[in-house]
Formats: sequence, structure tokens, C-alpha cells
Amino acid sequence: VQLQASGGGLVEPGGSLRLSCAASGGTLRTYTVAWFRQSPGKEREFVAVIRRGDGSSGYADSVKGRFTISKENAKNTVYLQMNSLKPEDTAVYYCAAGSMVWSASQNDEMYYYWGQGTLVTVSS
Repeated sequence: VQLQASGGGLVEPGGSLRLSCAASGGTLRTYTVAWFRQSPGKEREFVAVIRRGDGSSGYADSVKGRFTISKENAKNTVYLQMNSLKPEDTAVYYCAAGSMVWSASQNDEMYYYWGQGTLVTVSS
């Protein structure tokens, strides 16, 4: 499965962006899909996840209430809608797909397909 992340860019604080993770060579709905991010000098961190099958979602506390993960099976794509963006949201965002128990879905080591990353910069 190849993943293509897109939608990053420069946005002012308080603004919004929608990231997309498009898959080819496989069907995303058969995988749990997550977004992670990495800022300069920091470790990669979990952002949001959507479970295969019932589409249950989970979020990091830092983005809860501001970000929404969703999927569109017909387009084989997962989205991350980011609202009320803050400068601390600045990072390279990666999408990833894998199969694991739900309790392990925030662990990046559980994912074996990764997109190339898209840069989000929140600055005035």
C-alpha cells in the first residue's frame, strides 16, 4: 500500500487546514489509519486515529475538540480536518496504516505503511 499525504501549508493562528491521505495499491478501509506529526527537535507524536470497520476515532489531548479524522471509502482516502490551529501545531504530518489492537493504535511502531509527510506551518 502506498500512502500520499497532502494538504499542508502556511496558515495563520486560528485558521484551518484539511490534510488528505490517499492510498493506492490497497484498500484503506481494511486498515486502521492514523496521523502522526513531528516538529524539529522533537519525537514523532500521535495525533489522531480512525479504526477499520466501525470507524471509531481517537485523538491526542492536545488536538481534541479542534481536529477531526474521517474517511471516505469511495475515494480510498482519510482526512484530518484541523481547526483553530496554533503555532504549536507546526510540524510535518504523516499518515500511516496498519492492523493492531485498538489499545495499541497510538503507537507508531504498530504501523507498517507510511506516507511521505506534509508540512503544516502555523504562523502570523
